[in-house]
Amino acid sequence: MNILIKPIITEKATADADLNNRYGFEVNPKANKVEIKKAVETTYGVSVEKVRTMNVRPDRRTRYTKTGVQTGKTNAVKKAIVQVAEGDTIDFYNNL
Repeated sequence: MNILIKPIITEKATADADLNNRYGFEVNPKANKVEIKKAVETTYGVSVEKVRTMNVRPDRRTRYTKTGVQTGKTNAVKKAIVQVAEGDTIDFYNNL
C-alpha cells in the first residue's frame, strides 16, 4: 500500500512550511497517523513531531446540457499535515 500519494504545493501550504515547519501531503484514505509518520520519515529522512489528518468530501456538480442534466462528483481524498522537528526541512523541488 502506497501511503504518500503526492505533496500539497499551494500558496497556503508553502507559507505554512516556511513559517511553522508544517508540510501537507495527499495520502491513502486507509492510512492512519502512525503509518503516515513512518512513511514521511523514511521517504524524506526527517523526524516528525506531529501528524494531523483530514478527510475531504467530494464536490458534487450539476451541469445543464442539450442532452439533459449531467450530475457528477470528484473523488474524496485524505490530507495529512505533518510537522517536522526544528531544523529539519523537506525540499519538494530537488528532483525536478
